[in-house]
Amino acid sequence: MTRTDDQPTYEGRPLPRPDDEVVDQGLAFDLGTLLDRRRMLAVLGIGAAGTALAACGASTSSSGSTATGSATASASATASATASDAADTSLTEIPDETAGPYPGDGSNGADVLEQSGVVRSDIRSSFGTSTTTAEGVPMTLRLTILDVAGGGGPMTGAAVYVWHCDSQGRYSMYSDGVTQENYLRGVQVTDDSGVVEFTSVFPACYSGRWPHIHFEVYPDEASITDSTNAIATSQVALPKSTCDTVYATSGYEQSVSNLAQISLTSDNVFGDDGGVHQLGTVSGDTSSGYTVALTAPVDTTTQPTGGGAPGGGPGH
Repeated sequence: MTRTDDQPTYEGRPLPRPDDEVVDQGLAFDLGTLLDRRRMLAVLGIGAAGTALAACGASTSSSGSTATGSATASASATASATASDAADTSLTEIPDETAGPYPGDGSNGADVLEQSGVVRSDIRSSFGTSTTTAEGVPMTLRLTILDVAGGGGPMTGAAVYVWHCDSQGRYSMYSDGVTQENYLRGVQVTDDSGVVEFTSVFPACYSGRWPHIHFEVYPDEASITDSTNAIATSQVALPKSTCDTVYATSGYEQSVSNLAQISLTSDNVFGDDGGVHQLGTVSGDTSSGYTVALTAPVDTTTQPTGGGAPGGGPGH
C-alpha cells in the first residue's frame, strides 16, 4: 500500500483501512500493534526494573552507607577500645624493689602481719602491747593499685602492706630503742577504685638512702600471713622539694645532712631510673600535713623479684 500525505495513521503507522476504526484494521495491523506494545513494555519494563534497581541501589546504597557508617563507627569503636586496651596493658609495671632488712612481714624475723590489729588506716601508733605514737609532720599516703593483667583497671580487694621509718630514721620492731614498737606499719584493702589510704608521719632521710616508703601488694587480706604470697614489692620515692621543707622543721635535723649526701640517681634502689615510676606527687604543707600519692600498676602474670636486701648501706 502506498501512503499518501493525508492518509490517517496510528502510532506513526498508516491505517490500511482509513475509513474504519483502529480495531478494524485487520489481523496484520493488530499483530504489528501488539508487537510494538510489547517492545514498548519491554522497554518500559527494563526502565522500571532499572528504576527499581536504582531505587533499590539507592536504598541499598543508603542502607549500605548506614551499614558502612555503622561498620566504620563499630570499627572505630573497636579500634578505640583496642587502643585503650593497648594503653592499659602497656602500663609500666611498678618496679619490683627490695623489702629491705626491716620488712616485718616474717621474711626476716619479726612478723607484724600475724598480729591482730595490723589491718588499719592510721599507722602512727603501735598496737598490741604498746600505744606509743610516732612523732613527725602529718602525712597521708594514698596508693592506687592498677591491675595490668586485667586491662589496667583498678585492682579491687587487694591487701596493701605499708611500712617506713620514723622521723629519726628508725624502723619499729628492728631498730635500737623501738624493737618493742610496731608503729608505722599497717595493712589496708583496696576499694572499688583500687585505692588505699594511710594516716602516718613523714619519714626521715637516713644515711645511705633516699627518703622512701615501702609497700607490698597481696591478692587479698587472707594472703598477708605469708610473705611469699606478695604479688608486688616496691617503694615510693619522696620529692626533694617536699623533703627539704619537712626536714627544716624540728625533729628532722639529722635528715638535712643525710639528704645532702644522696640523690635519686645515686640511690641504690631508685638510681637505675631516677625513680621515674615511683616518685610520689605531694600536696599540702607542714602545718596541715602532706598527702603523698602514687599510682602503682601491678602485673600478676610476672614473677615478683623483690624481697631481699640489696648491697650497700643499712635500712633499705
